[in-house]
Amino acid sequence: MRTQRQVVDYALQRRSLLAEVYSGRVGTMDVCDASPYLLRAAKFHGQPTDLTCPVCRKEPLTNVAWVYGDALKHASGSARAPEELARMATLFEEFTVYVVEVCRTCAWNHLVQSYVLGTRGLRDPKPRRRTAAE
Repeated sequence: MRTQRQVVDYALQRRSLLAEVYSGRVGTMDVCDASPYLLRAAKFHGQPTDLTCPVCRKEPLTNVAWVYGDALKHASGSARAPEELARMATLFEEFTVYVVEVCRTCAWNHLVQSYVLGTRGLRDPKPRRRTAAE
C-alpha cells in the first residue's frame, strides 16, 4: 500500500520463541492460546498464507489484520480484510495495523508485523518560496 509507513517486523522475536518451543523450554500450551475471537476473525477476515504452522505442521497459517486508532472510533480494535484496509487508508488520517498469524487447528498465534496507514502526510506541502541566494 502506498501509505504504509513505520513498518515493524517481528520475525526475530518469532524465531526466538519458536526456538524456545522446539527446545522444550516453553510448552505448546503457552504459545497455542489464540482466543475464540481471534480464531473467528481468522476464519472470516483472515488472509491465507503459504506458510505451514510451525507448531502443529498441519495447516497453513492465516494472517489477520487488526486496526487501531482514534480516528476509527467504533471500528478501532476490529479485524479487517486487505480490501478494507486499502479503502480505509484513503478515508482516515492515521491508524495502526497489527498483523497476527494464526493457526486455526492448534491456536498458534504471533504478531508478525505492524505499520501505520492513512492520509496523513500525503498532501503536497505548500511550495516554499526560494530566496535570491538559491
